[in-house]
Amino acid sequence: MRALWTAASGMKAQQLNIDTVANNMANVNTTAYKAQRTEFKDLLYANMKRTNLNNGQGSPVNLQVGHGVMPVATSRMFTTGNLEQTANPLDVAIDGEGFLAIEGPNGEIYYTRDGSLKFSVEMDEMRLVTSEGYTVLSDFDFEIIFDEGMKNIAISEGGVITAENEFGDIEELDTIKLVKFLNPQGLESVGRNLYKETVASGEEIPMEGEGRTSSILQGFLETSNVQIVDEMVKMITAQRAYETSSKTIQTADEMLGMANNLRR
Repeated sequence: MRALWTAASGMKAQQLNIDTVANNMANVNTTAYKAQRTEFKDLLYANMKRTNLNNGQGSPVNLQVGHGVMPVATSRMFTTGNLEQTANPLDVAIDGEGFLAIEGPNGEIYYTRDGSLKFSVEMDEMRLVTSEGYTVLSDFDFEIIFDEGMKNIAISEGGVITAENEFGDIEELDTIKLVKFLNPQGLESVGRNLYKETVASGEEIPMEGEGRTSSILQGFLETSNVQIVDEMVKMITAQRAYETSSKTIQTADEMLGMANNLRR
């Protein structure tokens, strides 16, 4: 009986939908988190009767029965979250599109919008890193190094970093690298607020000079773009759809029971 398997596919699909909504709600306070949305498509159809028109006579429509639903993607919505002022000079937020380029411990390049940056101290130098200790890259893919004793760090909207040295002079140190992608939806999420480049996303496009359409705001962090009310509505809708599919299975089971009892 097709209804059993069709309804079962609906229950599986809504379970994934609930999992996605739960992940969004769990990350409502995660810095720069981007909400996900589950997308579905219908499955193959059984053609029980095809259209058959001859000189205007015959059936003008198909007789088809579907086989249910399947999830096809969990797309991310890269809309900008609210900007929250922190007054921390090492906190930066990207106003507009784009990502910071990060180098992991194995030399692999990652991308993030989480601008809660830190210092990693080595000998008499300080290196700009993420909360995980991953290196923040400059425009030339180098580490961003601060000498000992530097203070009054300033980051311009263009990402240019300046600081006051021990002699009281202002030095221009480096520029924070900012990149974009033709298809950010194709980026692979690897956790820890990081993304990886894929064939689907295309290669990174550095945002330099006049091509830098986004700005960096010092002393701000981007909050999650999850709308908790919307997620609650999605959760209720998914729950009702799951419940409806389960009722369909119960109804199909009762119908099968009736058919089995006809011989008695």
